[in-house]
Amino acid sequence: MRGFWFVQKRYGYGATPVTWQGWLAILAFVAVLTAIVVFVPGWPRWICGGLAVVAFAVFVCAKTEGGCRWRWGGS
Repeated sequence: MRGFWFVQKRYGYGATPVTWQGWLAILAFVAVLTAIVVFVPGWPRWICGGLAVVAFAVFVCAKTEGGCRWRWGGS
């Protein structure tokens, strides 16, 4: 598990943090989204928020053991 901060979920699409770095990354992501909502006016807020979500999703996939894909259970 060296270098991975997240593990894939058993069912569906997604990942769960398993290290303190993963939890810190989620906390930082929530802080960034909060700052966008508070400080970015009007419709650009949606663009900035969308870009932040996409960037975080790519980051999580890169730091997930086994990569990101749909899972039906099992291994």
